[in-house]
Amino acid sequence: MANSHKLFFFDGLGATLSAVSLGLLLPYFNEYIGMSLTHLYVLAGLAVVFAVYSLSCYFFRVEKWRSFMLGIAVVNLSYCGLTIFLLFSNWFTITGWGAAYFMAEIIVIVLLVSLEFQTANRKL
Repeated sequence: MANSHKLFFFDGLGATLSAVSLGLLLPYFNEYIGMSLTHLYVLAGLAVVFAVYSLSCYFFRVEKWRSFMLGIAVVNLSYCGLTIFLLFSNWFTITGWGAAYFMAEIIVIVLLVSLEFQTANRKL
């Protein structure tokens, strides 16, 4: 259980990094990214919610952690789906740097989700 709670911490830390990146940094460099500001802020807002969720699970040491782990894994996958949808929605304005940033974020999240599913389904 201790290692599973560390996974909540890393998930929350990553979501915080995404929120800062999407909501504070990338808007200043939007000409190099090409994603609509509205879309950046929507993704940043979701990342804030996910960070609060995961860090709350970590700091409050939730007892039914498997359900919470599966929950964050599912919303992380949904976030990836939304990001892909927004990439296609901004197809004509997204730059190579923007595509690289979002694809890297998706890859990291999918790897994390895989670990979350494995951890939640592991027998103790």
